[in-house]
Amino acid sequence: MTQYWSEKPATIDGVLGGYGEIDEIDVEGSRLFISEYIYGKKGARNRIISSPRISDEYACDCGAGIGRVTKHFLLRIFKKVDLVEYTPKFIKQAENDFLKKEKEEGRIGEFICSGLQEFMPKEGKYDLIWCQWVLGHLKDDDLIKFFERCKKGLKPKGLIGVKENVSVIGYQFDETDSSVTRSDEIYKKIFQKSGLKIVKEEIQHGMPEELFEVKMYALENVDDQNQEK
Repeated sequence: MTQYWSEKPATIDGVLGGYGEIDEIDVEGSRLFISEYIYGKKGARNRIISSPRISDEYACDCGAGIGRVTKHFLLRIFKKVDLVEYTPKFIKQAENDFLKKEKEEGRIGEFICSGLQEFMPKEGKYDLIWCQWVLGHLKDDDLIKFFERCKKGLKPKGLIGVKENVSVIGYQFDETDSSVTRSDEIYKKIFQKSGLKIVKEEIQHGMPEELFEVKMYALENVDDQNQEK
């Protein structure tokens, strides 16, 4: 994995594996998916169906690359974002160029150069922890431990967002970047083992047909739900 990403250019096209054209479709899908939890949801005649769940204060972008998701999605909703990225040249590009303006404006909290296996979020810090196209680099046991740490990093009623390719069945291994694509069923078992409950799930439409299906999940800490009872 390290060699694969170190050889990729620190550009939008590079971090998207040559599919830079999907950026706009991707970020708009993510924004629509998560917006009801920040702004609430309205139905016919502007009637409020559900109130906002989380604030727009602080998000964390896991597997941030050069900051594409942070710049084009998260910072259009949240006031401040931390970035977690394993590849040093990507995090440098984010800090020194791609997100330089946002950093100077004080909208970037931390640039964290770390693998998700080592990432330890501060307790109760984030309204949303967003994980996109990165979880395939973690083994199942490491992913469960990662989610357990992320739960502690959430504010009350905070959410974990997952956006990943999903296979039809089982595991599909990619030798080029040493990642694995999991099925929807496997992800749901991992969420359950991690003490997470799905509050929303949705397919991202408009992606190239040759790619695996892309699915989004909004997850809450089961312990939060139990405390409300």
